[in-house]
Amino acid sequence: MLVKTYGSAVFGVNATTITIEVNVDQGINFYLVGLPDTAVKESQKRIYTAMKNCGYRIPGKKIVINMAPADVKKEGSAYDTPIAIGILAASEMINKDKISDYIIMGELSLDGSLQPIKGVLPIAIEAKKAGFKGFILPAMNAKEASIVSDFDVYGVENIKQIVDFLNNDIALIPTITNPREEFSKNQYSFEHDFADVKGQENIKRALEIAAAGGHNIIMIGPPGSGKTMLAKRLPSILPPLTLSEALETTKIHSVAGKLLRNSSLVSLRPFRYPHHTISDIALVGGGTFPQPGEISLAHNGVLFLDELPEFKRTVLEVLRQPLEERIVTISRARFSVEYPASFMMVASMNPCPCGFYNHPEKQCLCPPGSIQRYLNKISGPLLDRIDIQIEVTPVSFNDLTIKNRVGETSQVIRERVIKARQIQSERYKNNKHIYCNAQITTSLMDKYCNLDQSCIDLLRVATERLKLSARAYDRILKVARTIADIEQTENIASHHIAEAINYRNLDRENWGNK
Repeated sequence: MLVKTYGSAVFGVNATTITIEVNVDQGINFYLVGLPDTAVKESQKRIYTAMKNCGYRIPGKKIVINMAPADVKKEGSAYDTPIAIGILAASEMINKDKISDYIIMGELSLDGSLQPIKGVLPIAIEAKKAGFKGFILPAMNAKEASIVSDFDVYGVENIKQIVDFLNNDIALIPTITNPREEFSKNQYSFEHDFADVKGQENIKRALEIAAAGGHNIIMIGPPGSGKTMLAKRLPSILPPLTLSEALETTKIHSVAGKLLRNSSLVSLRPFRYPHHTISDIALVGGGTFPQPGEISLAHNGVLFLDELPEFKRTVLEVLRQPLEERIVTISRARFSVEYPASFMMVASMNPCPCGFYNHPEKQCLCPPGSIQRYLNKISGPLLDRIDIQIEVTPVSFNDLTIKNRVGETSQVIRERVIKARQIQSERYKNNKHIYCNAQITTSLMDKYCNLDQSCIDLLRVATERLKLSARAYDRILKVARTIADIEQTENIASHHIAEAINYRNLDRENWGNK
């Protein structure tokens, strides 16, 4: 007897429906075809043991299973449950009338219980598009899938519940989630706040500009000056995620298996903090079976690279294309997948190997030429792509010991950032995939970055003296446009240009010359 059940395969951040054809006939043996990987091939032992432990008879016949389309690679253990249900239905132990209405996914334990799986959200979205009535899956993944509205999501603990449901012996209660309520409930629950930061007003200003325009930023300063502390507080001043951004971010984290159990939408902008020993594949994504990397997990959020020169050169160089294109394409011989990678890059570094170059009190002990070699670990093309380069100086004793002085809270700064982003959103509303100043193209710069003669003269002097590249020139204009937006002025003024130039510290002639 032939029975068809339905599962799904995830490629990139999208899913494809997989038809699992199970035929039970005279003879003996078990055949599984349709380009399964090792984990799928091993499902036979898990399925047979789980069925036996749940009291179901294993048919002593020839079982042929085809996973269509046969040219699509099937990966992982999530196909255990649809294969098991197909075998039971083809053996006439299950009523097959309702099987075609549902996508069924889940890894089977040997006792018949269902273990959580990856990529639930894109599977649920694709299942609804394909016209399925609902989705039967492990209970721990149900809340995530229930984000999809007008779609029945049934979280189950074990395979027996699925069998009884399909046989109409029990009624499963669908999991219902209010995405907007869940989303808004956790939108402002930040662990860190800018009010905790003593002093460093100029760095706070630079981070506010970076947040307002979506600019990449690097902080250069000695150990203990507060670079990491400031970077960790950046998400608290970024505009809150929109519902569509939250859905897009959740899909990526779902595919990577990074969502917490029994969680639904990602409500806060991601903050990814990879160690400097990370490989280039782990950073941008890929592998034998491609998975999102750290830059995709930071999509719509922040990627913080602490001690930037300590990262391997090859790792840093692979960032150049994603920083421009805001997307990563992973190509293989048979297929290619795309992952979104629109993130703010925040980096920090010491000014020299010992950490005390330009320190107001401590002496730098580095030998001649070592500072320049240290800085040369970061290529010029990568530095050009970082809009704001700011020097962080140590906090003074007086700033540390003033007790009743509280700086601006993240909420106050965030309100200014949101107003600036609203101006940009309105300005670029007719331009697809452009939401902030950091993303604008040359043609849009010509249109919206109008300069008077004083601004042009100032830029000419800076370009000649600092020997700025054309890309660095563009970055200065983008940052100046953001500063004007924070002040809610339509035209860029000379003081906006001057402040933007001041945020190119690594372009100074005397930097690193010792």
